[in-house]
Amino acid sequence: MKAIKTENLTKFYGKARGIIDVNLSVEEGDFYGFIGPNGAGKSTTIRTLLGLISPTRGSAEVLGKSIRENRIEILSQVGYLPSEAVFYNGMRVRDILNYSARLHKADCKNEAKRLCDRLELDTSRRVDELSLGNRKKVGIVCALQHKPRLYILDEPTSGLDPLMQREFYELLTERNKEGATIFLSSHILSDISRYCKHAGVIRDGELLVADSVEKLGHTGVKRVTLQGTEKIPQIEGVKSVTKEKGSVTFLYSGNPKDLLSYLTNIPFEDFTVTDPDLDEIFMHYYAKEEN
Repeated sequence: MKAIKTENLTKFYGKARGIIDVNLSVEEGDFYGFIGPNGAGKSTTIRTLLGLISPTRGSAEVLGKSIRENRIEILSQVGYLPSEAVFYNGMRVRDILNYSARLHKADCKNEAKRLCDRLELDTSRRVDELSLGNRKKVGIVCALQHKPRLYILDEPTSGLDPLMQREFYELLTERNKEGATIFLSSHILSDISRYCKHAGVIRDGELLVADSVEKLGHTGVKRVTLQGTEKIPQIEGVKSVTKEKGSVTFLYSGNPKDLLSYLTNIPFEDFTVTDPDLDEIFMHYYAKEEN
């Protein structure tokens, strides 16, 4: 069974674009990264999957159930972390965690304590006294403490320091090894390449590509560096250009013969051609429709 499956899922806000014909397929037990720049449609997709907003057209199933007809049942089996978690001011952290557990009709005291210890979260503090990072930790514990089958996490590491980010991903990796499905949105490309098995890239509301992280790394794109010039090749396939003193580096996805032909007509001292990092390949998809 698919943990998440959408068919032409579309959402418009009046005339404004949300997402257009998104077709996602996430297997149970996957660790899936949903990548895109700000405003690409990541949060709209997630909120639609959870039934928090209604789609304009198309369909979606979460854990085999239609989002239109089974919203409450779906939410009971999902651990959801919004990009900006908002809590009632004046409540102490332990009261928020208890409230969240009761909503899921679960006894989560032991698991909540274990998570709070690992994330170094003080449950006696009032939530309005907490830093952004500590409020994020509260949201994480609320999403994880009832041990759901599926985690849907929207920009989950924003506000966390590097040590807590690492601890958070260790927690997710443990849950994934236990059989849970992880679906998280992010624009931190290094996290996706390090932890996820599959990924989808969304831009301007449309899903550009979806595949295993390994296959996404084999696109035929090359990193080219020209020494002794800062001239940018004016041929199709040149993306993600960076200049340094006396050199220019870019990603190239065109015909190699076209590049070699062009290079014979410009002055440069030396050049190198290498495989790009996975982060650079994701950036190639971000910039794919520019120029």
